[in-house]
Amino acid sequence: MAAKITKETYLYWYELMLRLRKFEERAGMLYGQQKIRGFCHLYIGQEAVAAGMMSALQSKDRVITAYRDHALAIAKGISSNAAMAELFGKETGCTKGKGGSMHFFSKEHNFFGGHGIVGAQIGLGAGIAFADQYLENDNVTICFFGDGAARQGILHETFNMAMIWNLPVIFVCENNGYAMGTSVKRTSNVTKIANLGQAYDMPSASVDGMSCEAVHEAIEKAADRARSGEGPTFLEICTYRYKGHSMSDPQKYRTKEEVVAYKKLDPIETTLDTILAKKYATQAEIDAIQAKVDEEIDACVTFAENSPYPDDSELYKDIYTDDQYPFLTE
Repeated sequence: MAAKITKETYLYWYELMLRLRKFEERAGMLYGQQKIRGFCHLYIGQEAVAAGMMSALQSKDRVITAYRDHALAIAKGISSNAAMAELFGKETGCTKGKGGSMHFFSKEHNFFGGHGIVGAQIGLGAGIAFADQYLENDNVTICFFGDGAARQGILHETFNMAMIWNLPVIFVCENNGYAMGTSVKRTSNVTKIANLGQAYDMPSASVDGMSCEAVHEAIEKAADRARSGEGPTFLEICTYRYKGHSMSDPQKYRTKEEVVAYKKLDPIETTLDTILAKKYATQAEIDAIQAKVDEEIDACVTFAENSPYPDDSELYKDIYTDDQYPFLTE
């Protein structure tokens, strides 16, 4: 597997993760300035999950997740401009300023949310996979949820149906250890969340979520299984968020020393170390990537600030669809 991960892959991972990190850092700053309102859940620290996913999937594959959705949405192809404008509540946002931080969406990019109800997307992810199975294509759906949502009843109902129907879906628990603020070991005697799949004979594994290589390999294997008609896989991807659950989280449930220890595993830094060690890029080329990303993030903030708010006439639009079966189309 390692032989398939090329120089281009490492450079792609580095630039994508840097883009996601810089976007989220700027979003946090703008939230503090009250230019972004409402809830805001940052992905800082978890970027290897998004990067490893993207190099393992095809553009036609579907992604659905919970409310910590900015990074996965951008990774899937939603522009930084559209993402930042959505955080600002502007009409140029990816959901026309109506969804905000927790409800990113783009049918064009096969990104189906962004869901604020804990665990709700688990059943929806299986439903999207069922639609693709019905259409007899080889698309794969990857459904993300957190370690807190793994305790929801909908997970068990969905796992059962997904196995009965042999759906082309990858369930991914992004286990960052604390759900909203309670450690995994305090919520269940099953602390290895991957074990939950065993009750349904679903192929399951725990994955190092701080390693792009490990994430890529696990998701590629699961996607190959799904695409070949072998059904679902459950991956517990063990990662870590450097920031709180949301911007209002004082993080009193963990020590500063713990956060510092995890930052030594920062996937952006370890990927950069690999690039430099293998001489995949010079320092000048790395500097150019960093400058390019910085320019993009500055530009998306300017774009969001200069964009108009939605017109009042938009209030009752996009609630229903004229298409009776919107997912049953190619």
